[in-house]
Amino acid sequence: MQLPAQQVAVLEAASADEAESVDALAAATDLPPETVTGAVFELEEVGLVAVAERVDETIALTDEGVEYADEQLPEVRLYEAALEAGGDSDPVQMGRVIGASGLEGPQVDIALSNYARKGYGVIDSGEITADPDADPSADAEANALETLSGADDAAVESVDVDADTLEELERRGLLERTESTVREVTLTERAVTELMAGLETAETVGQVTPELLTSGEWEDVEFAEYNVEADAETFEGGNVHVLRQMSERVKDVLVGMGFQEMDGPHADADFWINDCLFMPQDHPARTHWDRFALEQPSHIDELPEDLVERVERAHREGIGEDSEGYHSPWDEDFARALALRGHTTSLSTRYLSGEEIGEIEPPARYFSVEKAYRNDTLDATHLLEFYQIEGWVMAEDLSVRDLMGTFEEFYAQFGIEDIQFKPHYNPYTEPSFELFGTHPTTGELIEIGNSGIFREEMLDPLGVECDVMAWGLALERLAMLTTGAEDIRDLHGTLADLEFLRNAEVTY
Repeated sequence: MQLPAQQVAVLEAASADEAESVDALAAATDLPPETVTGAVFELEEVGLVAVAERVDETIALTDEGVEYADEQLPEVRLYEAALEAGGDSDPVQMGRVIGASGLEGPQVDIALSNYARKGYGVIDSGEITADPDADPSADAEANALETLSGADDAAVESVDVDADTLEELERRGLLERTESTVREVTLTERAVTELMAGLETAETVGQVTPELLTSGEWEDVEFAEYNVEADAETFEGGNVHVLRQMSERVKDVLVGMGFQEMDGPHADADFWINDCLFMPQDHPARTHWDRFALEQPSHIDELPEDLVERVERAHREGIGEDSEGYHSPWDEDFARALALRGHTTSLSTRYLSGEEIGEIEPPARYFSVEKAYRNDTLDATHLLEFYQIEGWVMAEDLSVRDLMGTFEEFYAQFGIEDIQFKPHYNPYTEPSFELFGTHPTTGELIEIGNSGIFREEMLDPLGVECDVMAWGLALERLAMLTTGAEDIRDLHGTLADLEFLRNAEVTY
């Protein structure tokens, strides 16, 4: 019986008594696993081998899981620091305990979110207590990490860890599960008979080459049969990112509602970012904790002098009989300081002032879908950089009802009809309110935007004499509501879920 060389090699390496995996046959024949797989399918088709398939699930610790296996879980470190500080008898200031624990950055949030869940103690009003009866040595998650730390891609059924603990570790991103299809091969009686009779290697060609065609040899060679059922290498094609899809959809909706698009600098003067918004210069959000300042250049060269004078007067004295301003320090050098914009409302101040495209006459509608930057703590709903849907409408006699109606019309385009509104405070709008939407998977309310009617103290220095209603909406959180993503970090950043991004679509 004549067979291609790779098929002969597989038959000679396989056994009639014991099933051999494709990987084992590949090692025995020095052939690539994909070549062996193709040969196995071809041999199965002619009845020379029997193939059995099963799906194996393995688990392995992530880099973060390995770190915690070596250095303890953050909540355990917090508990031990709380005990050391006397938290088992009296509440202790949380900042003191966190400092003593050595936890930094995201690990602090991780420790705080798991501390009470595991019964290590109570966190309340900035103070922390430690339960003296808690036993970190009995922490199921910590023990599971220790068990798994010595195993590399261990089979799930071989690991002595309960399913609930594995699920929690996976939710926390401390382990990964991997499924793989294992094919095992056994010789049939016919194959044994053919082997005993002797097999001959047939020279076959698996690919047509230019040389075969030009030489004419293709007429004399034997071509290998093409097995359409054989596994092929997976190639992932490019795809438009879900946030880009969402951004384009938002632009389509707003243009359809009569809005024009605006743009402007990502790095701008504090004057445009905050001062024109009637935000006092001693406001906590304007400190280095919340903003990304530029080192070089550090200040803007030119600002419109008359506008600077009017904005300073509004801060110091207020506008109109019922406004007193802030009576707080105001420094032009501070206003000239450059930073990455913390919101895209800096574009609105540039346009409303007439400095960007000239004076705008009401009625007018403008929007932008641009990136903003804030020194936030990373979590499931916050990133250091994000996209903001900025928008405003300039017209006479606007009301909160107009603003709410605009949102209802906008979000209805995305199938979201359960928007909730909550009164809020902004230095630059009055009245103001936040918007919330219900997450389709978790059922939790997620803040998706902030809005209001611009105050007179903001509009008067800009030279605007009619009402302006405005908003800043979160593009990523809108994407979470429409795609079902539970963590904003699944959408973009170093922790993005590539499988999710390959399949997520914005449909409408």
